Order: sequence, then structure tokens, then C-alpha cells
Amino acid sequence: MATSTPPALGADLGLTRDDLIEMYRLVVVTRAIDERMWVLNRAGKIPFVISGQGHEGAQVGIAYGLQKGLDWMVPYYRSVASLITFGMTPREIMLAQFARSVDPSSGGRQMPGHYGVADRNILSVSSPVATQILHATGIALAAKLRKTGQVTITYLGEGSSNQGDFHEALNFAGIHHLPVVYVVENNGYAISVPMNLQSAVEDIATRGPAYGMPGVIADGVDVLGCYRIGKEAIDRARRGEGPTLIEAKVTRMTGHSSDDQQSKYRSAEDMAAGKERDPLPRFRQELMDAGVLDAAEDGRISAEVKKVVEDATDWSESQVDPDPATAQRWVYADAPPARMDDPLWLGRRFMGDGGPLTGEGD
Repeated sequence: MATSTPPALGADLGLTRDDLIEMYRLVVVTRAIDERMWVLNRAGKIPFVISGQGHEGAQVGIAYGLQKGLDWMVPYYRSVASLITFGMTPREIMLAQFARSVDPSSGGRQMPGHYGVADRNILSVSSPVATQILHATGIALAAKLRKTGQVTITYLGEGSSNQGDFHEALNFAGIHHLPVVYVVENNGYAISVPMNLQSAVEDIATRGPAYGMPGVIADGVDVLGCYRIGKEAIDRARRGEGPTLIEAKVTRMTGHSSDDQQSKYRSAEDMAAGKERDPLPRFRQELMDAGVLDAAEDGRISAEVKKVVEDATDWSESQVDPDPATAQRWVYADAPPARMDDPLWLGRRFMGDGGPLTGEGD
């Protein structure tokens, strides 16, 4: 009796072997960039790191179903894997760390982690926690009104889901059936505050139905499971069926940031358990078990990624700093005065004759 051959890994999701290898490469390159950021920070070359180690599987999996050049991404500070999956380059990520003048995110004007590329529909990260959720909702409303077929995806930590912005955005999106996907990356800690002291419910996803949308839990270690859930939410939004709230259960393998010492509030057992949920070795083993990846291919990817990271680091570091004379560019509608305490400027300010803060300068 003939036996049937089991379907290839990812075939039920419409993914080819090339897709699987590319998804794995994205996880590997993002981890390598993140690790390099920590080295640069400890060497005193960049000021700040807010790490996504442990989040890469969920980010790559969910973002892989988006359409580059059409859809919108509104990231948060840990979204490096999502951003690279959506089209940012390692060089562009590193430029933000070094704050060089050609940095597309802010021209070297923002602290690291505030990514954005206008011509690729990546909205710059907003510093106040959770405000990006409102921005994404507004973009989705515009897409619906204009009938563009675009989907907006935005990301946040579970701590941000306790902000008023979260309620306002999801409530509005649910009422108007907007094409937006909200992804909560729940790593268990809002800086040093554990989940049980942040929320009365164990799963943020349970809030979704209260706003008229599905709430779905994704295992952040399962890259292909995250792809399935993300693709279903993206397709649902594109069909005009409204928003989805996804909660990806991920692990935070580092401190909240390079200025944080997590051993002060996490036990050694807790941190060790978190590292057991590393998506990178899990995905590597899954691909090897399925015959998609072998040691030779893995070695080739590792060598390629090493070159990419070296190039991104060296090239970005070699770029020039922003010109200090342009520090106030885009801060005022008109060119600012040389001195903010200048009596002439103060007189114009309060008399309303077109100074920087009044009249035609408003």
C-alpha cells in the first residue's frame, strides 16, 4: 500500500522553501544587528540600546505577510525585525544608532530606536508611550476613506496597552471597521513591572472582543504560527472586515534597555526560563528537522550576515554628523532667532506681528 508524502513545511501557508530560508535569514540578521548594538554601546560609540532579542520570531512572522510599497507600518522601539522585514536596511538601522546626518529616520535628531522611512510607508516612532496606536488608527481611517486597499500594522508592548490611547484607538477602529492590525508584544515586563501588576487579565488579547474585533494569542517562539495569525489578520483587514488585536507572547532576553539592570527585579530562574524561549534556535531546529536547512546553508547565512553587519556598522560610523547649525530645523515654521531671549523676538512674540509662535508663523 502506497504511503502519502507529508506536505512540505509551510506549504499549507503558501510559503515556499525560499520564503522559509528568507524568514530565517531575517531573524538571524536582526539578532546579529541587535548584538552589535550592545557591543557599540558598551564601547561608548552609541548612547542607547533598546533590544528586541526574543521578539524577532513574532516580528518576522507577522510582518512577512504585509505588502511592501502598499501597506503602512507604525513601529515601536523594539521593532527592528519588523522594520527589516518590511524593507529597512541594516545600514539604515545603524544610521539611527550613530545619529548621522543621512539617517532617514530623523537626520540624526532623535535618540536610537525612533525609526521611520517616509518613502516606504514607515511612520516615525513617537516618543510618548502608546501614541503610535492613535497614529496607526488615523492612517487606517484615511486608507478606508480613500479606498486604497492599504493595511496598517502597529506594535506596542503590553505595558502600553494600559494607556488611554489604546482604548481610544481600538474603540474607534472597532466602530469604523478600520483596516488595522494591533500587535501587542507581551514580554512580561513593562520596564521592571511584571505583568500581574500591570493588568487584571492574564491575556491582553481578551480585550479585543470588547472593541468588536478578534483577539488572538500567538506563541512568539513559533515563527510560522505567527505568520499564520498575522496573515489572517492582514487579509481580514484588506477584505474590509475590520481590525484584529494580536498578542504575541514573547520573551525579553535582555534588560529593558542598555540603562537597565534586570537582575535587580528578575530572578536568575526567571531570566534562564526566558532564554529557553529564544525563537532563533527553535526556528533553526524546525527548519533542519524538515530538511529545509542544513549545516552548510546555515553556515552560508551566518557568513553573509556577518558581512552585512560589518558593512552596516563601518559604513554608518563613517558618515558625517548633522550640522549643528541645522539643529532647530523643522522645529519652527519660520527660521528661529539666534537667541531665544532676544528682546526683539520677545516683542514680536507677544505683539503678534508674525513672530515664530504667532501670526503667520503659527
